[in-house]
Formats: sequence, C-alpha cells, structure tokens
Amino acid sequence: MDSAIIDRQMMARALGLARRGLGRVAPNPAVGCIIARGDRILGRGWTQPCGRPHAERMALDAAGAAARGATAYVTLEPCAHHGRTPPCADALIAAGIARVVAPFEDPDPRVSGRGFARLAAAGIRVETGLMAGEARELNRGFLDRFTRGRPLVTLKLALTIDGRIATRTGDSRWITGRAARRYAHLLRARHDAILVGAGTARIDDPMLDVRGLGLAEASPVRVVADARLTLPPTSRLAMTADRLALWIAHDPGADPARAAALSAAGARLLPCPTGAGGRLDLAALLELLAGEGITRLLCEGGGTLAAALLAARLVDRLVTATAGCAIGADGTPALAAMGVTALAEAPRLRLAESRWLGGDLMAAWEPADPVAQP
Repeated sequence: MDSAIIDRQMMARALGLARRGLGRVAPNPAVGCIIARGDRILGRGWTQPCGRPHAERMALDAAGAAARGATAYVTLEPCAHHGRTPPCADALIAAGIARVVAPFEDPDPRVSGRGFARLAAAGIRVETGLMAGEARELNRGFLDRFTRGRPLVTLKLALTIDGRIATRTGDSRWITGRAARRYAHLLRARHDAILVGAGTARIDDPMLDVRGLGLAEASPVRVVADARLTLPPTSRLAMTADRLALWIAHDPGADPARAAALSAAGARLLPCPTGAGGRLDLAALLELLAGEGITRLLCEGGGTLAAALLAARLVDRLVTATAGCAIGADGTPALAAMGVTALAEAPRLRLAESRWLGGDLMAAWEPADPVAQP
C-alpha cells in the first residue's frame, strides 16, 4: 500500500482516538497516538481523564519493544515539558521511535516547537502538516484558549418550529424526543463545562449532568451566570454541589450572606466583572473560565443568555434540535430581545451540519464570517 495512504489512514485513526478525550481532559488537549510499522499497528492510546497518562505514553506502553524503529502518529506536537507526566518527546526518543508524524505545533508556550526540536535533535524524522485542518477542528477549544483567551462556545437550543422553548406557563418537558435528548447529553459529555443563566437555573431547577449514556463520570463542570447570587441553596444544583462541580459567576458586590450560603453548599464562587444593567460581562466570563482551564463550553440557555452571547458574537457553534410542533406567540421565545434594528446588524450563520434525531431535526450552525469573530 502507498505510504502516503498509510500515513493518512493512521492519522485518521489517531484523530478518532483523540475524540474519546473530548470533555474529559481539560485543560489538556485531546490527543490520540498510534505506533505503527507500515500498515501494522503496534500500539495505540489517547489522553486519559484529567490528562494522564498522555496518548504517547499509553501507545508506547502497548507497543513495548516493538516501538523501536517504528513511526508514531500523534495528533499534536509531543510535549517537551515536565508537568504531571514526563515529556512525551523524551519518551518517544527513549523508545527508539524513528519517525514522528504530527499535524502542527502545540500553541502552549511550554511546548511550541520545543517537542519537535527535541525529536529532531535526537535524529528522529519529524513530518508535520498531515490532516492539520481536521486536527485543529478537533482541538479548537484547546487552541482557542491560547490564541483567543477563551474556550470554544457551543450554544444548544431545543425549540419548536416557531422558535419557542416553552409554553406561556413555562411547560417545556419535553419539546424534543428521546433521540434529541440523548444527543444533548452526548454534547454535555464532550464539553468541559455547561453554562446556564440564573433564570433557567431557578425556574427549571436542572441537574445539568450526563444521564442515560453510561457516562455519568463525564458530567461537565456546571456554571451558572448569576450576577446577584439568586440561586437558592435548596436548588438541585446547589444540593449536589458536593459531588458535581458547581461554579457560580457573580457580581463581586453581590450579597455576602448569599455568597456564604452557596459556598457552604459546596459551590465555587467566581467574581466576574459586570457591564450595563449590572449583567455579567460575558467576554470577561469566558476569559475567566479559560483561566480556570475550561476549553470547551456548552451553553444551554435560557433565552436571555443565549441572545446576549449571539449578539456579542461569542458563539462558535449553534446547535438546534427542532421539533415538529408549534406553540405560538404567547410561548417563550428561544432568544430574548437582541436590539437588532436592521438585518445588517443580525449575526449571520452558515449551516455546517444537519441530520435527523428521531423525529427532530438537528442543525449545527457556525459564524458565516468567522474572521469577524472576537
């Protein structure tokens, strides 16, 4: 088989392994690694929960002595610094790897070319560029944390064909069917944190965990944007904060008594700058979350928070699950007022993906002009 075809097949498999780490390895990147000789796979690995062991270490352990003289296909530049684990570049050198194929440099300043340089200095042939686009898309959140100072933001909406998320009485369970709800939980498992507004947290009293997939351990950090700390300590979020991480972003000047009560319940309080009307500065909130190691953030509403994120051009991917039912104008709209007076001011999105989830239509949208995004 042609070597170029083998290289592409192996890198595609390594990327498939890397996806297993999405939502479970932050602040580390989700990396996959395959050790191979020709078209024979000798070992494989992917970044494990909490970032250790790394993909390269896992693959080398599986390959054993057979790794000597083989090729390592890694979806990101091997690390060159001591963190919780020794440098993967050193491990590849010690194992006698002859060639490393990786898409691009790691933007982490602790690595950024040093891993490739160390490999090359040891006489290992380093080849870059293969499937770089696919690799960048997979680790967009990790890359954005370094290049834009914020996580990748996915906004998810479950709505009716007339754009409503609840009836006039607040009834919203369930607009979409079982398949769409399972997909929503899969989205949660693939993100590091899930964000909701204070109103949604109070009215819906959600758990925001991962259920029904056998992935309870993959439940993301739960984040509530609650400037005035209005979340009741008796809410399901607060009452489970001792076992599922709960962060509450709030105005630094919020009521100290409320802060003490929520902190006592186990919530972690994150003071965040505010803007007009005392609302949290969402750009500052994203920067704050990135500083806490969050690389992939899923927002599940409500309408006020969703509209504010879209209006601020802070949404990287909008995922909608549309059900074949209509509620009417007296229902709750999916998006609150955005102050748009001319179509030229409206955020423009392009369709990136669509498919059926049971009887509901899932559509994934991305900014039509990503260059213009902050």
